[in-house]
Amino acid sequence: MDSTKLNADGYKPIEANLKRIAGSKNVSDILKLIPELSLNGLNPYFAVYVAADPMNSSMNLVQTYQGGIGLGQRDYYIENDAHTKEIRDKYKEHIVKMFELVGFTPAAAQKNMEAVMTIETRLAKAAYDKVKLRDPHANYNKMTVTELQKMVPVIQWNDLLTSLGLKNIKDISVSQKESLVEVGNILTTEPIASQIAYLQWKLVDESAPYLSDSIYAQNFEFYGKIFSGKKDQAPRWKRAVGTVDGVLGEAVGQMYVKKYFPAAAKERMLKLVHNLQESLADRIGALTWMGDSTKQKAKEKLKAFYVKIGYPDKWRDYSKLDITKDSYYANVQRASKFENAYQYAKAGKKVDKTEWQMTPQTVNAYYDPSTNEICFPAGILQYPFFDMTADDAFNYGAIGVVIGHEMTHGFDDQGCQYDKDGNLKNWWTADDKKNFDARAKVMAQFFDSIVVAPGVYGNGEFTLGENIADHGGLQVSYQAFKKATAAAPLEVKDGFTPEQRFFLSYANVWAGNIRPEEILKRTKSDPHSLGKWRVDGALPQIQAWYDAFGIKEGDPMFVPVAKRVSIW
Repeated sequence: MDSTKLNADGYKPIEANLKRIAGSKNVSDILKLIPELSLNGLNPYFAVYVAADPMNSSMNLVQTYQGGIGLGQRDYYIENDAHTKEIRDKYKEHIVKMFELVGFTPAAAQKNMEAVMTIETRLAKAAYDKVKLRDPHANYNKMTVTELQKMVPVIQWNDLLTSLGLKNIKDISVSQKESLVEVGNILTTEPIASQIAYLQWKLVDESAPYLSDSIYAQNFEFYGKIFSGKKDQAPRWKRAVGTVDGVLGEAVGQMYVKKYFPAAAKERMLKLVHNLQESLADRIGALTWMGDSTKQKAKEKLKAFYVKIGYPDKWRDYSKLDITKDSYYANVQRASKFENAYQYAKAGKKVDKTEWQMTPQTVNAYYDPSTNEICFPAGILQYPFFDMTADDAFNYGAIGVVIGHEMTHGFDDQGCQYDKDGNLKNWWTADDKKNFDARAKVMAQFFDSIVVAPGVYGNGEFTLGENIADHGGLQVSYQAFKKATAAAPLEVKDGFTPEQRFFLSYANVWAGNIRPEEILKRTKSDPHSLGKWRVDGALPQIQAWYDAFGIKEGDPMFVPVAKRVSIW
């Protein structure tokens, strides 16, 4: 919040690091910088992380992931439609302006930009596209560090891993092999001056939100206005709170649940989850396209779900993280090192299933296939998702569908490849999997045909998992809602039947404002369909919606029964 100090310091907080990078004389110097910059949260070229081994889900495994590109999505470097080219051109202008703001001459800034674009374009071309990234088998390549050394010999892997705090690592999964091989090629073929420019750009780009107002303003000009269509910066206090939330998430979470999450809310959620598990089990049992042996396995997986509601039983300890008054950026750096040390300490150890992957105040939920867990933080257990004073029509239509959505992720096109223990292991008969794939294809084709902007279509394969989860969530929650209210049917309220209010409650969850630029950005990068289509694309597949509102042939959203999705 100390704007006076931020503006007086300018780019001073990163000046020493810029000089350090500039002092690199050869590839060996560059290689020494990569782990140091990674620990500070920059992840040049690629990222290293620790997570459950997809083939041995009880153990943590060191893994690599493609990255290192400022625009985040490979399509921005490769596609040549007018909008993509405009974003790319504006990105180039932005890089030049940012270099000038941290002390480079216009000529040097221009030269640096060209080097950055060359390297980032090479990384983008070698990267897996967004559909291939959704294939868990294609992204699992476990090997020994010795084998990795032969595959990408320019990097001294034992040295790099040790510098990250990952000592004596024997095995590693190289998630996207081709991408990492290209990193090796870049390191050996691009001039050292170009690699210096690239690393300096990673530093400038990532640190911009924590420096002076003029540097942040230029950062917002591109990423906020041009890329996302935002008109104004968020107020300083909101950005500051966002940083604290990101760095000290569970400390903030303790305060949040104390104030906003009563025990009664958890009790009601547990009941809802139980009812939805029963509903999904019933629906699996009634499926005509799935055989008995696969049904049995599916029910075993459903029963084995590890359910997390509200907040973790054990809170994180942040006492070893130093927050001081030297500079905002220095604090963020220390926080990044602290978080990386925490994550890397898990390497080679057993997976702790009690650990949360979201903070309690997060307005979201998740399913993790490797731990077979569903998690609903306290943040999403608030209006418009959940209301302690509302009836079942409202809550089953909103949070009920969210619960069903996360449960269905265990059986979407990705989740269905993991067994009840979270291992990447087939549990389907060949015929049942063939039937599932055929039904999922109907979903993919339906969303492929949606026009999200003039001349721009949805990507049904990319959004398939989320669309299947929305579909299953609606079916499962509606059935649970009808069962829960069977003995005491709800009344008509505000002129709407309970069934209509269920669907209105669901639609209300996804109401929102979105700029045209953000529509194009999300269509390229977000595996969820846009909010509008999570309603207008999902509901026409649900017979109960037709019944509730009397939708008939000739109505704008009518889809013939033969063309509707029918999976879970």
